[in-house]
Amino acid sequence: MTGAFSGAGRGSQGLPKVPTPPSGWPIGSYNTYKEAHRAVEYLAGNEFPVQEVTIVGVDLMLVERVIGRLSWPKVLGTGALSGAWFGLFVGLLLGLFSPEPMSFAPILVGLGAGVVFGLVFAAVGYATTRSAGREIASASQLVAGRYDVLAQPRNAEKGRDLLAKLAMRPRTD
Repeated sequence: MTGAFSGAGRGSQGLPKVPTPPSGWPIGSYNTYKEAHRAVEYLAGNEFPVQEVTIVGVDLMLVERVIGRLSWPKVLGTGALSGAWFGLFVGLLLGLFSPEPMSFAPILVGLGAGVVFGLVFAAVGYATTRSAGREIASASQLVAGRYDVLAQPRNAEKGRDLLAKLAMRPRTD
């Protein structure tokens, strides 16, 4: 999947270098991104010039899904674990370049230091967010109320006709 500014997938020849409002005429409107993507795949399969198509999310919403409650043991355990992984990685790198062959000292030092730093950073982070009244873990998503498929005016009528045929087909998924 490509990001909004990555330029991958289409090449960079037709993409604006700065964020710009989309252009084109609406040829279809869908409740989910998956449906809009299915419509564009259908257009591509029917020799439609999809390089002229844009999917636009309309009525954007920020949705925050609560994952769980945060507590000191959970935060410190996660911090220690993530620090241990990073410390292990650094210790292995140091061990590779160590003058003594087969020495576990750099690995153990890296692991220990990683755990300590992981604990400290997790504790500081949690203490600052907790003082702000935040004691839940959550994940945020930007979603749209609907997804419009736009095409350039020269091909909009053909696109609408193709998508009307798609709407009449029975769904298989």
